[in-house]
Amino acid sequence: MTEKNQELADFLRRTRGQCDPARAGLPADARIRRVPGLRREEVALLAGVSTDYYARLEQGRRIVPSPSVLDALGRALGLDPAGQAHLEDLIAAAGKPPRPRARPVQRVRPGLRQLLDSLDGEPAMVLGRRTDILATNRMARALFADFEARPPAERNYARWMLLDEDARTLFADWEPQARAAVESLRLELGADPHDRATADLVAELRTTSAEFPGWWDEHRVHQRTHGSKRLHHPVVGDLTVDYETLTPPGDTDSTLYVYTAEPGSPSRQALDLLANWTLSPPSDPARNTR
Repeated sequence: MTEKNQELADFLRRTRGQCDPARAGLPADARIRRVPGLRREEVALLAGVSTDYYARLEQGRRIVPSPSVLDALGRALGLDPAGQAHLEDLIAAAGKPPRPRARPVQRVRPGLRQLLDSLDGEPAMVLGRRTDILATNRMARALFADFEARPPAERNYARWMLLDEDARTLFADWEPQARAAVESLRLELGADPHDRATADLVAELRTTSAEFPGWWDEHRVHQRTHGSKRLHHPVVGDLTVDYETLTPPGDTDSTLYVYTAEPGSPSRQALDLLANWTLSPPSDPARNTR
């Protein structure tokens, strides 16, 4: 077990600072708060532990709370399921050897790729560890970018969102989408803190993205399960797509993303137009807009 769990200390401190005392159900306090969020003793009170115990946790001391204490801390800090999972990951990581390791290259199994291609009218892609883009169908390549034509090092969703100018102009809601990508990467690093490729990606983004360091240091986490994206596509114009995520049985490190639009809506019409556009001859001038 490591001497100090710095990631846990940082997460607890920053999460405590983001809590709203009124929302936590605390009574009005006449004392002036010098810093935002909850005080340590307030978190301890809400979680039913001593202030000293919580303080030692926030200092990254070598403590392994029971499941009931972890649940109580999550409630006190107002954690959502992703935040609670991250808290548990950080506690568990303290007992793992701090040796960076390289993991095997991920591959998409043939059956999953066939499923991807069978979703012919809907954009779909498979993301792996650290948001690496493992496979896309033709609609995803037309809607977002042709990731499979890029060098392997550039086939990463978070990297694309933060560093590619086309992504900034494609997403009408670029900032929340880019933030979500950073927060998803934060969640994943907590679950596997010694993965060398993830550490390398974080180091690269720290030096190449203007927004990444600040968002990363906020230590917020996000689990993408479903949602929507607003796009301004250079070929079919404005549209909104909804997405659902599916984890293939037996391959928990991969996630299938499927994008759809409400039947009969302008966004559905835009997707249908895009589908026809992907089948147009390569010499079509419209294909040179991206």
